[in-house]
Amino acid sequence: MYGFPQGALAPWSRINHTAKHMRALVIDDSRAIRLILSRTLQELGFQTLEAANGKEALAVLEREGPVELALVDWNMPEMNGLEFVQAARARPAWGSMRMMMVTTETEMERVVKALEAGADEYVMKPFTREVIAEKLSILGLGTQAA
Repeated sequence: MYGFPQGALAPWSRINHTAKHMRALVIDDSRAIRLILSRTLQELGFQTLEAANGKEALAVLEREGPVELALVDWNMPEMNGLEFVQAARARPAWGSMRMMMVTTETEMERVVKALEAGADEYVMKPFTREVIAEKLSILGLGTQAA
């Protein structure tokens, strides 16, 4: 039989097994952005959940349990990203969840405000897959699939 020894990965298959079982929650009111971010994270080995706003995201976390990572837009209806970060950080059960703001908000005072509220990283839209992978690496959630 051709191929690689059982249990070995093909050289082009660069999936990090530690990320393979991690879950991420993508929170954005744009369905297109949720799709792009979810696909990017899945390519990097994450299982993904989605929510259209902060309020919905809290409900997803209540229902599905904690996730390792949340990618959070700032401007959303019902509960914006900053409010979500503050609410999530107030819950001890979600204390280890890493939160990355992914937003069009580019003013430095907004970046500082998000980080002070408990966001761990900040990505400005438009973003690339490489930027997301780099930020995940900074957060200790990196994969080899970058």
